[in-house]
Amino acid sequence: MVFSSIIFTLFFLPVFLLIYNLSPIKLKNFTFLLFSLLFYAWGAPVFVFILTFSTLVNFYIVKLIYHRSKRQERRLLAGLSVTINLGLLIYFKYSNFFVENINEVFGLIGWNHIQWTRVVLPIGISFFTFQSLTYTIDVYRRIHTPLKSPLDYLLYIIMFPQLIAGPIVRFETIADQLSERNETNNDRLTGFYRFIIGLAKKVLIADVLGAEVNRVMELDFATLDSTTAWIGILAYTFQIYFDFSGYSDMAIGIGRMVGFRFPENFNNPYTAKSITEFWRRWHMTFTTFMRLYLYYPLGGNRVNTKFRLYFNLMLVFIVSGFWHGASWNFLLWGLIHGFFLIIERLFLLKLIDRIGKFFGWFYTFLVAVLAWVPFRIEGLTNSMTYYKKLFAFDFVRFNTINNTELYLVLILAFIISIITLTKSGLRLEKIIYETNLSNRKHLIYFSFALGIFIICIATLAGSGFSPFIYFRF
Repeated sequence: MVFSSIIFTLFFLPVFLLIYNLSPIKLKNFTFLLFSLLFYAWGAPVFVFILTFSTLVNFYIVKLIYHRSKRQERRLLAGLSVTINLGLLIYFKYSNFFVENINEVFGLIGWNHIQWTRVVLPIGISFFTFQSLTYTIDVYRRIHTPLKSPLDYLLYIIMFPQLIAGPIVRFETIADQLSERNETNNDRLTGFYRFIIGLAKKVLIADVLGAEVNRVMELDFATLDSTTAWIGILAYTFQIYFDFSGYSDMAIGIGRMVGFRFPENFNNPYTAKSITEFWRRWHMTFTTFMRLYLYYPLGGNRVNTKFRLYFNLMLVFIVSGFWHGASWNFLLWGLIHGFFLIIERLFLLKLIDRIGKFFGWFYTFLVAVLAWVPFRIEGLTNSMTYYKKLFAFDFVRFNTINNTELYLVLILAFIISIITLTKSGLRLEKIIYETNLSNRKHLIYFSFALGIFIICIATLAGSGFSPFIYFRF
Protein backbone atom coordinates (compact mmCIF):
# COMPACT_ATOMS: atom_id res chain seq x y z
CA MET A 1 0.00 0.00 0.00
CA VAL A 2 1.44 3.36 -0.99
CA PHE A 3 0.40 6.77 0.32
CA SER A 4 -0.42 8.00 -3.18
CA SER A 5 -3.14 5.44 -3.78
CA ILE A 6 -6.92 5.58 -3.71
CA ILE A 7 -7.17 2.84 -1.09
CA PHE A 8 -4.83 4.67 1.30
CA THR A 9 -6.04 8.25 0.84
CA LEU A 10 -9.80 7.54 0.79
CA PHE A 11 -10.06 4.48 3.03
CA PHE A 12 -7.08 3.49 5.18
CA LEU A 13 -6.00 6.94 6.39
CA PRO A 14 -9.50 8.33 7.14
CA VAL A 15 -10.50 5.16 9.02
CA PHE A 16 -7.23 5.22 10.97
CA LEU A 17 -7.62 8.88 11.94
CA LEU A 18 -11.25 8.37 12.96
CA ILE A 19 -10.56 5.35 15.19
CA TYR A 20 -7.35 6.86 16.56
CA ASN A 21 -9.09 10.07 17.64
CA LEU A 22 -11.99 8.14 19.18
CA SER A 23 -9.61 5.91 21.15
CA PRO A 24 -8.94 6.65 24.84
CA ILE A 25 -5.55 8.20 25.52
CA LYS A 26 -4.21 4.94 26.98
CA LEU A 27 -5.17 3.03 23.83
CA LYS A 28 -3.91 5.49 21.20
CA ASN A 29 -0.50 3.81 20.86
CA PHE A 30 -2.16 0.40 20.65
CA THR A 31 -4.51 1.64 17.91
CA PHE A 32 -1.58 3.17 16.02
CA LEU A 33 0.34 -0.11 16.32
CA LEU A 34 -2.56 -2.23 15.02
CA PHE A 35 -2.98 -0.03 11.96
CA SER A 36 0.80 -0.04 11.40
CA LEU A 37 0.87 -3.84 11.47
CA LEU A 38 -2.07 -3.95 9.06
CA PHE A 39 -0.37 -1.44 6.76
CA TYR A 40 2.85 -3.42 6.64
CA ALA A 41 1.12 -6.80 6.35
CA TRP A 42 -0.71 -5.46 3.29
CA GLY A 43 2.56 -5.43 1.36
CA ALA A 44 4.62 -8.03 3.26
CA PRO A 45 2.29 -10.48 5.07
CA VAL A 46 5.06 -13.00 5.82
CA PHE A 47 7.85 -10.64 6.80
CA VAL A 48 5.65 -8.78 9.29
CA PHE A 49 6.01 -11.78 11.64
CA ILE A 50 9.81 -11.79 11.27
CA LEU A 51 9.91 -8.05 11.84
CA THR A 52 7.71 -8.28 14.92
CA PHE A 53 9.64 -11.18 16.44
CA SER A 54 13.09 -9.65 15.84
CA THR A 55 11.88 -6.31 17.20
CA LEU A 56 10.64 -7.87 20.44
CA VAL A 57 13.90 -9.81 20.84
CA ASN A 58 15.85 -6.58 20.38
CA PHE A 59 13.67 -4.82 22.97
CA TYR A 60 14.62 -7.29 25.71
CA ILE A 61 18.30 -7.37 24.72
CA VAL A 62 18.49 -3.58 24.97
CA LYS A 63 16.68 -3.71 28.30
CA LEU A 64 19.46 -5.98 29.57
CA ILE A 65 22.07 -3.56 28.20
CA TYR A 66 20.63 -0.73 30.26
CA HIS A 67 20.49 -2.69 33.51
CA ARG A 68 23.96 -4.20 33.26
CA SER A 69 26.61 -2.26 35.17
CA LYS A 70 29.71 -3.99 33.78
CA ARG A 71 30.91 -2.34 30.58
CA GLN A 72 32.10 -5.60 29.03
CA GLU A 73 28.66 -7.20 29.45
CA ARG A 74 26.97 -4.15 28.00
CA ARG A 75 29.30 -4.16 25.01
CA LEU A 76 28.67 -7.86 24.34
CA LEU A 77 24.92 -7.39 24.49
CA ALA A 78 25.10 -4.30 22.28
CA GLY A 79 27.22 -6.28 19.82
CA LEU A 80 24.60 -9.06 19.83
CA SER A 81 21.81 -6.57 19.13
CA VAL A 82 23.72 -4.89 16.30
CA THR A 83 24.64 -8.28 14.83
CA ILE A 84 21.02 -9.45 14.79
CA ASN A 85 19.79 -6.25 13.14
CA LEU A 86 22.57 -6.03 10.58
CA GLY A 87 22.36 -9.78 10.01
CA LEU A 88 18.73 -9.48 8.90
CA LEU A 89 19.61 -6.60 6.60
CA ILE A 90 22.60 -8.42 5.07
CA TYR A 91 20.65 -11.63 4.52
CA PHE A 92 17.57 -10.11 2.92
CA LYS A 93 19.23 -7.28 1.02
CA TYR A 94 22.70 -8.50 0.08
CA SER A 95 22.75 -12.31 -0.02
CA ASN A 96 21.57 -12.42 -3.65
CA PHE A 97 24.28 -9.91 -4.61
CA PHE A 98 27.07 -11.84 -2.90
CA VAL A 99 26.01 -15.21 -4.34
CA GLU A 100 25.69 -13.78 -7.86
CA ASN A 101 29.18 -12.28 -7.72
CA ILE A 102 30.70 -15.44 -6.23
CA ASN A 103 29.09 -17.47 -9.01
CA GLU A 104 30.57 -15.13 -11.61
CA VAL A 105 34.03 -15.72 -10.16
CA PHE A 106 33.40 -19.47 -10.00
CA GLY A 107 32.32 -19.39 -13.65
CA LEU A 108 35.59 -17.73 -14.67
CA ILE A 109 37.69 -20.43 -13.00
CA GLY A 110 35.46 -23.31 -14.12
CA TRP A 111 33.89 -24.19 -10.77
CA ASN A 112 30.25 -25.15 -10.30
CA HIS A 113 27.85 -22.41 -9.29
CA ILE A 114 26.38 -22.23 -5.80
CA GLN A 115 22.75 -23.38 -5.88
CA TRP A 116 20.67 -20.58 -4.40
CA THR A 117 17.02 -19.66 -4.03
CA ARG A 118 16.70 -15.93 -4.46
CA VAL A 119 15.66 -14.01 -1.35
CA VAL A 120 12.78 -11.55 -1.67
CA LEU A 121 13.64 -8.07 -0.37
CA PRO A 122 11.10 -6.96 2.26
CA ILE A 123 9.97 -3.37 1.83
CA GLY A 124 11.44 -0.87 4.25
CA ILE A 125 14.00 -3.22 5.81
CA SER A 126 16.79 -0.62 5.59
CA PHE A 127 14.77 1.97 7.53
CA PHE A 128 13.64 -0.68 10.03
CA THR A 129 17.28 -1.67 10.61
CA PHE A 130 18.51 1.90 11.04
CA GLN A 131 15.89 2.72 13.65
CA SER A 132 16.60 -0.50 15.53
CA LEU A 133 20.29 0.43 15.57
CA THR A 134 19.60 3.93 16.90
CA TYR A 135 17.58 2.44 19.77
CA THR A 136 20.37 0.05 20.71
CA ILE A 137 23.16 2.59 20.40
CA ASP A 138 21.33 5.48 22.10
CA VAL A 139 20.49 3.29 25.10
CA TYR A 140 24.02 1.81 25.17
CA ARG A 141 25.52 5.31 25.15
CA ARG A 142 23.13 6.32 27.99
CA ILE A 143 21.67 9.06 25.79
CA HIS A 144 18.17 7.93 26.76
CA THR A 145 16.55 5.32 28.94
CA PRO A 146 14.88 2.36 27.18
CA LEU A 147 11.13 2.24 26.68
CA LYS A 148 9.14 0.49 29.39
CA SER A 149 6.59 -1.17 27.12
CA PRO A 150 7.50 -3.57 24.29
CA LEU A 151 4.38 -2.38 22.46
CA ASP A 152 5.68 1.21 22.50
CA TYR A 153 8.99 -0.02 21.09
CA LEU A 154 7.24 -2.04 18.41
CA LEU A 155 5.26 1.09 17.50
CA TYR A 156 8.49 3.11 17.24
CA ILE A 157 9.95 0.57 14.79
CA ILE A 158 6.87 -0.23 12.71
CA MET A 159 5.04 3.13 12.78
CA PHE A 160 3.50 3.15 9.30
CA PRO A 161 4.04 6.79 8.24
CA GLN A 162 7.84 6.51 8.25
CA LEU A 163 8.67 2.78 8.24
CA ILE A 164 8.69 2.18 4.49
CA ALA A 165 10.81 5.11 3.27
CA GLY A 166 11.67 7.31 6.22
CA PRO A 167 12.43 9.87 7.45
CA ILE A 168 14.80 7.93 9.70
CA VAL A 169 13.61 8.84 13.19
CA ARG A 170 16.36 8.44 15.77
CA PHE A 171 15.18 7.09 19.11
CA GLU A 172 16.52 10.09 21.01
CA THR A 173 14.32 12.49 19.02
CA ILE A 174 11.03 10.64 19.50
CA ALA A 175 11.33 8.66 22.74
CA ASP A 176 9.38 11.11 24.91
CA GLN A 177 6.65 11.49 22.27
CA LEU A 178 5.92 7.76 22.40
CA SER A 179 4.83 8.00 26.02
CA GLU A 180 3.32 11.49 26.07
CA ARG A 181 2.11 13.75 23.28
CA ASN A 182 -0.79 16.08 22.67
CA GLU A 183 -2.31 16.55 19.24
CA THR A 184 -4.30 19.76 18.81
CA ASN A 185 -6.73 20.83 16.11
CA ASN A 186 -3.99 23.07 14.75
CA ASP A 187 -1.70 20.01 14.54
CA ARG A 188 -4.38 18.00 12.74
CA LEU A 189 -4.99 20.72 10.17
CA THR A 190 -1.36 21.69 9.54
CA GLY A 191 -0.53 17.98 9.30
CA PHE A 192 -3.25 17.63 6.68
CA TYR A 193 -1.82 20.56 4.70
CA ARG A 194 1.65 19.02 4.84
CA PHE A 195 0.26 15.69 3.66
CA ILE A 196 -1.42 17.40 0.69
CA ILE A 197 1.84 19.18 -0.24
CA GLY A 198 3.58 15.82 -0.35
CA LEU A 199 0.74 14.18 -2.28
CA ALA A 200 0.83 16.95 -4.90
CA LYS A 201 4.62 16.64 -5.25
CA LYS A 202 4.25 12.92 -5.81
CA VAL A 203 1.17 12.73 -8.03
CA LEU A 204 1.30 15.96 -10.02
CA ILE A 205 5.07 16.20 -10.55
CA ALA A 206 7.03 13.01 -9.76
CA ASP A 207 4.60 10.62 -11.45
CA VAL A 208 4.36 12.70 -14.63
CA LEU A 209 8.14 12.80 -14.89
CA GLY A 210 8.45 9.14 -13.90
CA ALA A 211 6.29 7.93 -16.76
CA GLU A 212 8.63 9.58 -19.29
CA VAL A 213 11.74 8.45 -17.43
CA ASN A 214 10.56 4.85 -17.65
CA ARG A 215 9.96 5.24 -21.39
CA VAL A 216 13.45 6.64 -21.99
CA MET A 217 15.14 4.03 -19.82
CA GLU A 218 13.45 1.23 -21.75
CA LEU A 219 15.01 2.42 -25.03
CA ASP A 220 18.16 0.99 -26.57
CA PHE A 221 20.83 3.31 -25.16
CA ALA A 222 23.05 2.68 -28.16
CA THR A 223 20.51 4.52 -30.35
CA LEU A 224 19.86 7.47 -28.03
CA ASP A 225 20.64 11.03 -29.07
CA SER A 226 22.03 13.49 -26.54
CA THR A 227 18.78 15.46 -26.34
CA THR A 228 16.77 12.43 -25.27
CA ALA A 229 19.49 11.30 -22.87
CA TRP A 230 19.64 14.68 -21.11
CA ILE A 231 15.86 15.00 -20.92
CA GLY A 232 15.66 11.50 -19.45
CA ILE A 233 18.22 12.06 -16.70
CA LEU A 234 16.97 15.60 -15.90
CA ALA A 235 13.44 14.22 -15.58
CA TYR A 236 14.77 11.55 -13.21
CA THR A 237 16.71 14.18 -11.23
CA PHE A 238 13.46 15.94 -10.39
CA GLN A 239 11.37 12.77 -10.22
CA ILE A 240 13.45 11.26 -7.41
CA TYR A 241 13.46 14.55 -5.48
CA PHE A 242 9.73 15.17 -5.68
CA ASP A 243 8.99 11.48 -5.16
CA PHE A 244 11.11 11.11 -2.03
CA SER A 245 10.54 14.56 -0.55
CA GLY A 246 6.82 14.14 -1.30
CA TYR A 247 6.77 10.89 0.65
CA SER A 248 8.63 12.57 3.52
CA ASP A 249 6.13 15.44 3.54
CA MET A 250 3.25 12.96 3.71
CA ALA A 251 4.94 11.02 6.53
CA ILE A 252 5.63 14.21 8.49
CA GLY A 253 2.05 15.35 7.89
CA ILE A 254 0.49 12.11 9.11
CA GLY A 255 2.75 12.15 12.15
CA ARG A 256 1.72 15.71 12.91
CA MET A 257 -1.95 14.79 12.71
CA VAL A 258 -1.48 12.33 15.57
CA GLY A 259 0.88 14.46 17.67
CA PHE A 260 4.32 13.29 16.50
CA ARG A 261 7.06 15.65 15.37
CA PHE A 262 9.13 13.80 12.79
CA PRO A 263 12.41 15.43 11.69
CA GLU A 264 12.64 17.22 8.35
CA ASN A 265 14.25 15.20 5.58
CA PHE A 266 14.84 17.71 2.76
CA ASN A 267 15.77 21.36 2.57
CA ASN A 268 15.87 22.42 -1.09
CA PRO A 269 18.91 20.27 -2.01
CA TYR A 270 19.09 21.54 -5.59
CA THR A 271 19.93 25.02 -4.30
CA ALA A 272 23.18 23.73 -2.77
CA LYS A 273 26.41 25.40 -3.89
CA SER A 274 28.67 22.45 -3.10
CA ILE A 275 28.32 18.70 -2.71
CA THR A 276 29.12 19.21 0.96
CA GLU A 277 26.09 21.49 1.25
CA PHE A 278 24.01 19.14 -0.90
CA TRP A 279 24.40 16.45 1.74
CA ARG A 280 23.26 18.85 4.44
CA ARG A 281 20.04 19.29 2.47
CA TRP A 282 19.36 15.88 0.85
CA HIS A 283 17.88 13.01 2.92
CA MET A 284 18.98 14.83 6.04
CA THR A 285 17.96 12.11 8.50
CA PHE A 286 20.12 9.60 6.61
CA THR A 287 23.05 12.03 6.60
CA THR A 288 22.62 12.59 10.34
CA PHE A 289 22.53 8.85 10.99
CA MET A 290 25.71 8.21 8.98
CA ARG A 291 27.47 11.10 10.71
CA LEU A 292 26.51 10.11 14.28
CA TYR A 293 26.77 6.34 14.00
CA LEU A 294 29.56 5.81 11.47
CA TYR A 295 31.56 8.94 10.62
CA TYR A 296 32.09 10.14 14.21
CA PRO A 297 32.98 6.65 15.57
CA LEU A 298 35.59 6.41 12.79
CA GLY A 299 37.10 9.62 14.13
CA GLY A 300 35.29 12.04 11.87
CA ASN A 301 37.44 15.04 11.06
CA ARG A 302 39.21 14.82 14.43
CA VAL A 303 41.96 12.58 13.08
CA ASN A 304 45.72 12.96 12.87
CA THR A 305 46.18 12.87 9.11
CA LYS A 306 44.42 14.16 6.02
CA PHE A 307 44.59 10.69 4.54
CA ARG A 308 42.54 9.27 7.43
CA LEU A 309 40.00 12.08 7.05
CA TYR A 310 39.55 11.35 3.36
CA PHE A 311 39.43 7.62 4.07
CA ASN A 312 36.62 8.20 6.57
CA LEU A 313 34.66 10.29 4.09
CA MET A 314 35.04 7.77 1.28
CA LEU A 315 34.16 4.83 3.50
CA VAL A 316 30.98 6.56 4.64
CA PHE A 317 29.90 7.09 1.05
CA ILE A 318 30.82 3.55 0.01
CA VAL A 319 28.57 2.32 2.81
CA SER A 320 25.94 4.88 1.76
CA GLY A 321 26.01 3.57 -1.77
CA PHE A 322 25.61 -0.05 -0.75
CA TRP A 323 22.89 0.89 1.74
CA HIS A 324 20.82 2.13 -1.18
CA GLY A 325 21.12 -1.15 -3.04
CA ALA A 326 23.09 -4.34 -3.56
CA SER A 327 24.65 -3.32 -6.86
CA TRP A 328 27.96 -2.01 -8.18
CA ASN A 329 25.99 0.88 -9.65
CA PHE A 330 25.14 2.17 -6.18
CA LEU A 331 28.79 1.82 -5.19
CA LEU A 332 29.70 4.04 -8.17
CA TRP A 333 27.09 6.58 -7.09
CA GLY A 334 28.61 6.64 -3.59
CA LEU A 335 32.14 6.92 -4.98
CA ILE A 336 31.17 9.91 -7.14
CA HIS A 337 29.81 11.82 -4.15
CA GLY A 338 32.69 10.76 -1.91
CA PHE A 339 35.23 11.86 -4.54
CA PHE A 340 33.75 15.35 -4.87
CA LEU A 341 33.49 15.75 -1.10
CA ILE A 342 37.21 15.03 -0.87
CA ILE A 343 38.29 17.40 -3.67
CA GLU A 344 36.09 20.10 -2.16
CA ARG A 345 38.05 19.80 1.05
CA LEU A 346 41.31 19.75 -0.90
CA PHE A 347 40.76 22.91 -2.95
CA LEU A 348 37.38 23.20 -4.65
CA LEU A 349 35.49 24.98 -1.86
CA LYS A 350 38.09 27.75 -1.88
CA LEU A 351 37.83 27.97 -5.67
CA ILE A 352 34.02 28.22 -5.46
CA ASP A 353 34.34 31.08 -2.96
CA ARG A 354 36.62 32.94 -5.38
CA ILE A 355 34.66 32.30 -8.60
CA GLY A 356 31.18 32.90 -7.19
CA LYS A 357 27.95 31.30 -6.00
CA PHE A 358 26.52 30.69 -9.48
CA PHE A 359 29.48 28.50 -10.39
CA GLY A 360 29.06 26.61 -7.12
CA TRP A 361 25.36 26.02 -7.77
CA PHE A 362 25.86 24.98 -11.42
CA TYR A 363 28.74 22.61 -10.60
CA THR A 364 26.80 21.01 -7.73
CA PHE A 365 23.65 20.56 -9.76
CA LEU A 366 25.59 19.05 -12.68
CA VAL A 367 27.43 16.58 -10.41
CA ALA A 368 24.15 15.57 -8.75
CA VAL A 369 22.49 15.03 -12.15
CA LEU A 370 25.37 12.95 -13.51
CA ALA A 371 25.58 10.90 -10.32
CA TRP A 372 21.93 9.87 -10.75
CA VAL A 373 22.87 7.93 -13.91
CA PRO A 374 24.22 4.80 -12.15
CA PHE A 375 21.60 5.26 -9.43
CA ARG A 376 18.78 4.84 -11.96
CA ILE A 377 20.27 2.61 -14.66
CA GLU A 378 20.95 -1.04 -13.92
CA GLY A 379 24.36 -2.40 -14.93
CA LEU A 380 27.67 -0.54 -15.10
CA THR A 381 27.93 -1.15 -18.85
CA ASN A 382 24.56 0.47 -19.45
CA SER A 383 25.52 3.41 -17.23
CA MET A 384 28.74 3.97 -19.19
CA THR A 385 26.81 3.82 -22.47
CA TYR A 386 24.38 6.40 -21.15
CA TYR A 387 27.25 8.70 -20.10
CA LYS A 388 28.66 8.45 -23.64
CA LYS A 389 25.31 9.49 -25.08
CA LEU A 390 25.07 12.46 -22.74
CA PHE A 391 28.38 13.76 -24.05
CA ALA A 392 28.09 12.64 -27.68
CA PHE A 393 26.76 16.15 -28.46
CA ASP A 394 24.55 14.84 -31.26
CA PHE A 395 21.73 17.13 -30.19
CA VAL A 396 18.51 17.14 -32.19
CA ARG A 397 15.34 19.14 -31.84
CA PHE A 398 13.25 18.68 -28.70
CA ASN A 399 10.43 17.11 -30.68
CA THR A 400 12.21 13.76 -30.29
CA ILE A 401 10.09 13.60 -27.12
CA ASN A 402 6.74 15.00 -28.16
CA ASN A 403 5.22 15.53 -24.73
CA THR A 404 4.15 19.07 -23.87
CA GLU A 405 2.99 18.05 -20.38
CA LEU A 406 6.47 16.68 -19.63
CA TYR A 407 8.20 19.94 -20.55
CA LEU A 408 5.73 22.04 -18.55
CA VAL A 409 6.11 19.85 -15.47
CA LEU A 410 9.90 19.74 -15.90
CA ILE A 411 10.04 23.55 -15.99
CA LEU A 412 7.70 23.75 -12.97
CA ALA A 413 9.83 21.23 -11.05
CA PHE A 414 12.99 23.21 -11.82
CA ILE A 415 11.43 26.50 -10.67
CA ILE A 416 10.09 24.98 -7.44
CA SER A 417 13.47 23.33 -6.75
CA ILE A 418 15.49 26.55 -6.98
CA ILE A 419 12.95 29.23 -6.02
CA THR A 420 14.40 29.57 -2.52
CA LEU A 421 17.59 30.97 -4.04
CA THR A 422 15.60 34.23 -4.06
CA LYS A 423 14.33 36.18 -1.04
CA SER A 424 10.78 36.13 -2.39
CA GLY A 425 11.04 32.36 -2.77
CA LEU A 426 12.11 32.01 0.84
CA ARG A 427 9.14 34.14 1.95
CA LEU A 428 6.78 32.03 -0.15
CA GLU A 429 8.16 28.82 1.36
CA LYS A 430 7.67 30.23 4.85
CA ILE A 431 4.04 31.03 4.05
CA ILE A 432 3.35 27.59 2.55
CA TYR A 433 4.85 25.68 5.49
CA GLU A 434 3.53 27.98 8.23
CA THR A 435 2.17 26.04 11.21
CA ASN A 436 0.85 28.69 13.61
CA LEU A 437 -2.28 29.79 11.79
CA SER A 438 -5.26 31.90 12.73
CA ASN A 439 -8.80 30.64 12.08
CA ARG A 440 -9.03 32.84 8.98
CA LYS A 441 -5.78 31.46 7.59
CA HIS A 442 -6.91 27.92 8.34
CA LEU A 443 -9.98 28.52 6.21
CA ILE A 444 -7.83 29.70 3.30
CA TYR A 445 -5.26 26.90 3.66
CA PHE A 446 -7.94 24.24 4.02
CA SER A 447 -9.76 25.44 0.90
CA PHE A 448 -6.56 25.29 -1.16
CA ALA A 449 -5.58 21.91 0.32
CA LEU A 450 -9.01 20.43 -0.38
CA GLY A 451 -8.89 21.64 -3.98
CA ILE A 452 -5.42 20.15 -4.54
CA PHE A 453 -6.53 16.92 -2.87
CA ILE A 454 -9.46 16.58 -5.30
CA ILE A 455 -7.12 17.19 -8.27
CA CYS A 456 -4.69 14.54 -6.98
CA ILE A 457 -7.45 11.98 -6.46
CA ALA A 458 -8.81 12.63 -9.95
CA THR A 459 -5.30 12.23 -11.38
CA LEU A 460 -4.75 8.97 -9.49
CA ALA A 461 -8.10 7.61 -10.63
CA GLY A 462 -7.23 8.41 -14.23
CA SER A 463 -3.66 7.07 -14.35
CA GLY A 464 -3.07 4.38 -11.73
CA PHE A 465 0.72 4.98 -12.09
CA SER A 466 2.24 5.99 -8.76
CA PRO A 467 5.21 3.85 -7.63
CA PHE A 468 7.51 5.07 -4.85
CA ILE A 469 11.18 4.96 -5.84
CA TYR A 470 12.53 4.44 -2.32
CA PHE A 471 10.35 1.40 -1.63
CA ARG A 472 13.11 -0.65 -3.29
CA PHE A 473 15.58 0.40 -0.58
